[in-house]
Amino acid sequence: MIISILIAVIVALLLVSFGVAIKGMKHKDDAKDVSQKIQKKGKSAILKEAEKKLAHDPHNVSALEMIGDIYYSEKNWEKVWSVYKTLYDISSAHPEVDIAKSTLRMGIAAFNLDKNDDAVSSLMLCIKKDPNNFDCNLYLGQALVKGNALDKAIYCFKKCKVIQPENNEVNQLLGSTLFKFQKYRDCLPFLKRVLDENPGDKEILFEMAVAMTECGMGDKALKVFMHLRPDPEFGPQACLEAGKMHERVKDYQNAVKDYEIALKIQTIPEQIMLQIKYRLANTCIAMNDISKALIYLRQIQAAKGTYKDVDTLISRYSELNQNKNLQTYLMSGTSDFVALCRKFISTYYKDAFVKVEDVQVASESVEIICDIETSKWEAKQIFRFYRTQNVIGDINIREFHGKLRDTKCDTGVCITMGSFSESAHKFIDGRPIDLIEKEELVKILKRINMFN
Repeated sequence: MIISILIAVIVALLLVSFGVAIKGMKHKDDAKDVSQKIQKKGKSAILKEAEKKLAHDPHNVSALEMIGDIYYSEKNWEKVWSVYKTLYDISSAHPEVDIAKSTLRMGIAAFNLDKNDDAVSSLMLCIKKDPNNFDCNLYLGQALVKGNALDKAIYCFKKCKVIQPENNEVNQLLGSTLFKFQKYRDCLPFLKRVLDENPGDKEILFEMAVAMTECGMGDKALKVFMHLRPDPEFGPQACLEAGKMHERVKDYQNAVKDYEIALKIQTIPEQIMLQIKYRLANTCIAMNDISKALIYLRQIQAAKGTYKDVDTLISRYSELNQNKNLQTYLMSGTSDFVALCRKFISTYYKDAFVKVEDVQVASESVEIICDIETSKWEAKQIFRFYRTQNVIGDINIREFHGKLRDTKCDTGVCITMGSFSESAHKFIDGRPIDLIEKEELVKILKRINMFN
């Protein structure tokens, strides 16, 4: 029973394949016949003969088909559309009209004339009559891509792949459409086949690199992006992608190199230019090169003042650029920050002897416990330095007050680059805690000399 079913399936598949082959041969024979007729009689003679027939009968099918063949061979798409639209319109009264051929050529003409809706509707009519027509599936797929119906286009291209498995144009269309549809893993085999035949196809190479990035093949993708960096068309986007990949692993020097290569390309689109300068500015900030970052931020502001948070960044980092201690407070590593905090305490209590007992570094703050001795008083104090620019609430200050008791300190000082909430200020009433916010902190930082 199973063997007989398998035999029936195999026979059915062979019949389908045979049918497709026969239709393909028929299309080739038709094209050959047209070519032979044109060579034998000449285009002008055939057109004159057809025009005479059409003068007596505007719906003469054989005459319309003759001139349709000539216009199609010349790729005169306006006239191809007109002739085959007429043939389709009269087909109900003239059963001899080849509906599949007429709608196919209408669709191809419409596609080339950028009449995409007409192309889709005509080719859909053709595919109902001849579902295994290679050209119909090929053009319908491309028209559907134009209309952003990518899932349907993929189906058409897969049909083409079955009909002509070795056709590299189909590999390219299928691979690129799968890429646009974000089927990154599925598109890779088809894009690779295209590159095997045409290694210099930069567009396919770029799509392949993006797809590899999305599939977790970052190392391979990065090599491709770096290879594409000098290209006038795909270079700017390749530089942007390579820079982002270098940023992710904190390789800021190479990220800067990627972005600077892009800025040298003459053909860089404005939108990509803005993205690259913005990322370059932020990379410079990550490297503590505030002056260079401000140059790029101001260039962006001049080109498009409302771009992202550029105005805010310029305001913030202009202030930092004028105050190196402020830069250290917000951006430097832990050791430099702790050194600045110790200097802050010495500056805060002028002409006092400061003995540091303990330094504790947490994720959000640094605490320093020290003995302060002046000519008039002595005290054990705890300083907590917050690097955040956000508002700090009373919960943090309550916890700080508990720490003050646990460490048996006499007083405490909380310092932040941001501000303290109203409830935090209320909490310290009657308690030995001082709060220092941004404005006062900046004034003190300006007085500190880190080299003394």
